[in-house]
Amino acid sequence: MSALAGPGLHPSRTRAGAAATRRLALLGTGAVGRAFVARYRLLQERGLSLPPVLWLANSRTVLKAGRDLEAALALANAAPARTGELQGWAEAEALRAGDVLVDATASELVANWHPEWLVRGVNVVTANKLGHGGLLARSQAICEAQARTGASYGDSATVGAGLPLLRSLRGLVAGGDHIHAVEGVLSGSLAWLFNHYDGSRPFSALVAEAASAGYTEPDPRVDLSGEDVRRKLLILARAAGLPLEIRQVRVESLVPPALERAPADALVPALGELDALLAGRLDQARALGGCLRFVGSFDGEGAQASLQVLPPAHPLAAGAGTDTRVAIRSDRYRDQPLLIQGPGAGADITAAALLDDVLRMAA
Repeated sequence: MSALAGPGLHPSRTRAGAAATRRLALLGTGAVGRAFVARYRLLQERGLSLPPVLWLANSRTVLKAGRDLEAALALANAAPARTGELQGWAEAEALRAGDVLVDATASELVANWHPEWLVRGVNVVTANKLGHGGLLARSQAICEAQARTGASYGDSATVGAGLPLLRSLRGLVAGGDHIHAVEGVLSGSLAWLFNHYDGSRPFSALVAEAASAGYTEPDPRVDLSGEDVRRKLLILARAAGLPLEIRQVRVESLVPPALERAPADALVPALGELDALLAGRLDQARALGGCLRFVGSFDGEGAQASLQVLPPAHPLAAGAGTDTRVAIRSDRYRDQPLLIQGPGAGADITAAALLDDVLRMAA
């Protein structure tokens, strides 16, 4: 496999400025946003110095946070639904250079604003994969804005929920190493599903359990379609210096047509469409003496994601729960890959990763 040439696409400049002058704004008050607020309070109680939260917003409202952050969060989540897009947060006039915008959404609209905020000198911390995991032009605009202003872009929560994955990959590239290939179990939700799927319960029952535990996207078809893995592969490949377009990542979807067409209010009964398909795949894996894992990979030839049968000794066959497990092969790690493993799904660890990035910027 050929090496991937060129520097990573993520400049590591840090904007100057005293931590005390920084303020935070939080976009997204769902599971990750709620976990962010809870951990923010926990860290404050432990005596850590954190920038104050100026305001928070969701798709329905924008509210000044004030001293009672939990009350503002509750008000935001109780706000009535809107018929049109809420744009009040977009300009964010109250934010100034050096402040931190925390994106706890999965919104394409919000991701489109990442370069604009960076151009203004506002730092961005994000769990939203669409910044570097969506359109290549937007990813490049983020990097260009960073280079222009020195604002920071913290995205450790987008792949591996804060594992030292992106940091390690970018560090290798910055140190002159050539990345030959990366492969991994990148979806915490799919990892959980296939770590638990032994045929004793229908696959659809496991999907419903994973969704209720918050391991999947609100619509689990996003995970089952492989789109979450596609986005993570794009983030990793671009960090390694491979400017992939979305269409260049070949993805096997596990969503049968009948489930794909099902409306949201009929999703749970439609999950039964998965059972016969996955039972057959499990039988094939057992006949080969292996296990099922949904694997994403890229090298100099391209990128792909699919459900694979792995032998027990394979580096990606181990792991438990929602573990992300990634193998990096480079000049430095050619014979034996660098393995990075740890929990890769859940609102709490995602929120912790967001606050880790906030703290790095505030230091």
